[in-house]
Amino acid sequence: MRSPLFLLLALLLSGSVWAGKPRPLVVGMELAYPPFEMTDPQGQPAGVSVDLAVALARELQRPLEIQNIPFDGLIPALKTGRVDLVISSMTDTAERRQSIDFSEPYLSTGLAILAGAGRGVKAITDLNSPERTVAVKLGTTGALYAREHLSKAKVTTFKDEAACALEVAQGKADAFLYDQMSVYQHWSRNPSTTVALLNPFRAENWAIGLRKGNTELAASVNAFLRAYRARGGFEELGKRHLSAMKEAFAKLNIPFLF
Repeated sequence: MRSPLFLLLALLLSGSVWAGKPRPLVVGMELAYPPFEMTDPQGQPAGVSVDLAVALARELQRPLEIQNIPFDGLIPALKTGRVDLVISSMTDTAERRQSIDFSEPYLSTGLAILAGAGRGVKAITDLNSPERTVAVKLGTTGALYAREHLSKAKVTTFKDEAACALEVAQGKADAFLYDQMSVYQHWSRNPSTTVALLNPFRAENWAIGLRKGNTELAASVNAFLRAYRARGGFEELGKRHLSAMKEAFAKLNIPFLF
């Protein structure tokens, strides 16, 4: 994982200049999860979450600063005040709520399974066995689920999502637990060696992470999310970044996202 990259977006929103104007809205995300959080060919932040952060900063009339932080470092960065918000495809969970607050949910998804072809994995219950090896990414809800529910399996943790998928594609792991969209993408890249079990075995909601007790910012964020949805902002994000995946999910009769 490369070191955190501090990327100041030159978004002097609503004619703002630095002197005497609101301080930047500092948003943490891991720019390694396309099409939600990534960098463009010029190395600048791009994706669904970046566009969402831009719209939020514009609504709050604050310049936007994005900090690229490894996923397992996002909550510590929020708690110490290094960032104001986390917008990084983060699932709202009871465990995370012990240390941070969350906005209202903005996206519905779920944990799915990327299974090895020919491994006989049909459901999550097939994985809780000493003969099974399960790959998970550090700090994700897939890792939390495996720790709590797959105690009999061998669970291998990686810091990188691609490494987890590669373990399955190369036959070193029976399955990788991750969100539906990523499972679909990894299966698309490895259709002969993997199988995508896209119907989620656990429903999840993504939300924006906030520091505990920051009620004023939380109220502003929630008001923005409601207004953004009402004016079709999320629908536009889906068309801009996720049209092919949305069409594929429709063919599989699987509910899609926003």
